[in-house]
Amino acid sequence: MLPAVSAVSERKRHARSLFAGIAADYDRWAQVLSFGQDRRWHDVMVETLAPAAGREGAVVADVATGTGAVAIALARRYPCRVVGVDQSPDMLAGARARIDAAGLGGRIELVEADAERLPLEPASVDALTHTYLLRYVDDPAAVLRTLAGAVRPGGIMASLEFGVPRGAGLHAWRLYTRVGLPLAGAAAGPGWLHTGRFLGPSIEGFWERHPLDSVLGMWADAGMERIRARRLSIGGGIVIWGVRAA
Repeated sequence: MLPAVSAVSERKRHARSLFAGIAADYDRWAQVLSFGQDRRWHDVMVETLAPAAGREGAVVADVATGTGAVAIALARRYPCRVVGVDQSPDMLAGARARIDAAGLGGRIELVEADAERLPLEPASVDALTHTYLLRYVDDPAAVLRTLAGAVRPGGIMASLEFGVPRGAGLHAWRLYTRVGLPLAGAAAGPGWLHTGRFLGPSIEGFWERHPLDSVLGMWADAGMERIRARRLSIGGGIVIWGVRAA
């Protein structure tokens, strides 16, 4: 059960409100506003799990599953069972509809919970993914310890986050996130207008507070090893993955 609203931080209250406003048409507009890159980034992250998720009977947790895009990609690619976790009932409603339409209801379980109070036993999953999560939590290092703790030794954890391009691409990225996204969001509807205004500053602010080397250090402190990071689309997306230490 989710905690009472009074026990939830302002950051988490904002995240719940944000996603409640865009859940109904999230999948369509996520692809439009990312120029189709969102799905490609998902695929890159899912590919990193092959050694752990590719065996028969594997269990994979997808934290911040949203409307289930990664959970569905995992179930289609690998013979695994997926547990999708998200704190937003609105996003989970969309996920349930997508999963049923894909005929994967028997292999994907959805759970309403947040990353800080993960409903998974220690070392209980073979692999774990989390997508666009760390900007919405109060203590990224603590959350990474919780997530990594759910992965069995030798299992794989992988993440996808929005990134900030370096060099010549930075100016174009700022122009798009500060001007293009709000304008496109206004066309999509009130919820997306707020999202369009929020995303650019939120992404840039996160990486200013937590540079990539710092985030990779959090992964190591959480018990992950053989950690790798890959920048995608001139740095607009970042996939990180690693192996749970014995």
